[in-house]
Amino acid sequence: MDEKYFAKKIEAKWQKIWSDSGAFAAEIVNDKPKFYQLEMLPYPSGNLHMGHVRNYSVGDAIAWYKRLKGFNVLHPIGWDSFGQPAEDAAVKRGVNPRDWTEENIKAMRGQLERLGLSYDWGRQMFAHRPDYYKFDQWFFLKMYDMGLAYKKLTQVNWCETDQATLSNEQASGGLCWRCGNPVTKKDLEQWFLKTTAYADELIDGLDELESGWPQHVIKRQRDWIGKSVGAFIDFSLAQGEHEQIKVFTTRIDTIFGVNSIVLAAEHPIVDQYIESFSEAVQAKIEELRQEKLKPTDREVEIEKDGIDTGMKAVNPFSGEEVPVWVGNYVMMEYGTGAVMSVPGHDERDFEFASKFGLPIRRVIVDPGADPVEPDESVEAAHYQKGVLVQSGDWTGLSSEQAITVMTAHARAQGFGEAAKTYRLRDWGISRQRFWGSPIPIIYCDECGTVPEKFENLPVELPENASITGTGESPLAKVPEFYEAECPKCGGAARRETDTMDTFVDSSWYFFRYTDHDNE
Repeated sequence: MDEKYFAKKIEAKWQKIWSDSGAFAAEIVNDKPKFYQLEMLPYPSGNLHMGHVRNYSVGDAIAWYKRLKGFNVLHPIGWDSFGQPAEDAAVKRGVNPRDWTEENIKAMRGQLERLGLSYDWGRQMFAHRPDYYKFDQWFFLKMYDMGLAYKKLTQVNWCETDQATLSNEQASGGLCWRCGNPVTKKDLEQWFLKTTAYADELIDGLDELESGWPQHVIKRQRDWIGKSVGAFIDFSLAQGEHEQIKVFTTRIDTIFGVNSIVLAAEHPIVDQYIESFSEAVQAKIEELRQEKLKPTDREVEIEKDGIDTGMKAVNPFSGEEVPVWVGNYVMMEYGTGAVMSVPGHDERDFEFASKFGLPIRRVIVDPGADPVEPDESVEAAHYQKGVLVQSGDWTGLSSEQAITVMTAHARAQGFGEAAKTYRLRDWGISRQRFWGSPIPIIYCDECGTVPEKFENLPVELPENASITGTGESPLAKVPEFYEAECPKCGGAARRETDTMDTFVDSSWYFFRYTDHDNE
């Protein structure tokens, strides 16, 4: 025995014994309790860094602890190996993304093995290999069949430098997460997954996490989904023939305090009537639209801005005509793209009304409060529920009572109904990239949009493509990829050339480890 501990020699010996004996291979046995130790799979960038070492060492310590406590431990690892860096390497170094990725995986696996981490390497998965992304496509087709995958024209976050679409998270603060350059907006046809169909299920699932997760994390998740319960109300345009503006409100009890309707600059009513607006109004609306093309940090409150269009809308409860404004704090993608402004009882509306000198009326007071004079000045928004005043037949009701009966009245009169809305948006997964999972859709002149047959999966990437960094997908320049046969009629057709967002790959990898040899 050596008198000194030679780390490389001793560790290499035992690492080989572990590997040859399959010491960490998980087996399906019923005489031990099961434990699944999962760490986030790495992107194969070329070398591990200290963040990897810290994360994986902690996970390995837990795996060892459970193993020594008699558990049957599953401790797998894999590679989040699709993504933009491989294409960047192709452009900058003239290498094949596949070769670059495989070489990096080889190097990084060697580093992980030399760290002595107790992984079950037999379950290793690779997001860029067809036997894995076949199931990305399988999931997509299943969702398409259920009406949960669809394509539409939409504004996307666009990085001109990387020539790529970005998620809201990747464009946080108006800057590209990879290159740090400013992000703009661009109209593109994109594929979406209907995550909004699962909004209630996602919220209900948070209850199961209450005991084990920090409360601030749970709250952030609830706020991200953003469920709101309220009512849709139709305000008729005073000058329109049966034209209506639909708003969503959680506080129908405050409707007698409405001082205006505020629209998003992109609202269809604005487009419909913009030619009738004055030049000054048209110019201001265009300014607001251009400002919205610049992504901003969603955590930062913007300064309120807007303009009176000159149109009027009728409050269906009071019959009062109120002005129709366009405001920068109203988002077309949230709710209906229109809000009823109640500055006496909403902080954002109060700021907007105060800035532009709009009237502010209080229609809710605390129980037992002194009567409110019609012309009484309002110093701040009273956003708590209370008792209705200056609210016609509903004066004297509590907010809770009024919300119920006023919603029922709106429904009975045909100008409203109870409703739920969500802050959560559907997931745009289209990327104009080569190095990603191909979207299994075919376009046929005769049959239209046709899903690929399940038995034809995987739709494989070609061995290579001309990757230049331009906006169009490199796959659009590879005839042997995009020239296809229609699965329905057998005629000549064209294959979708967008690929899936890399987060599709990393949204289900932990399931693949448990069923790694399923073909």
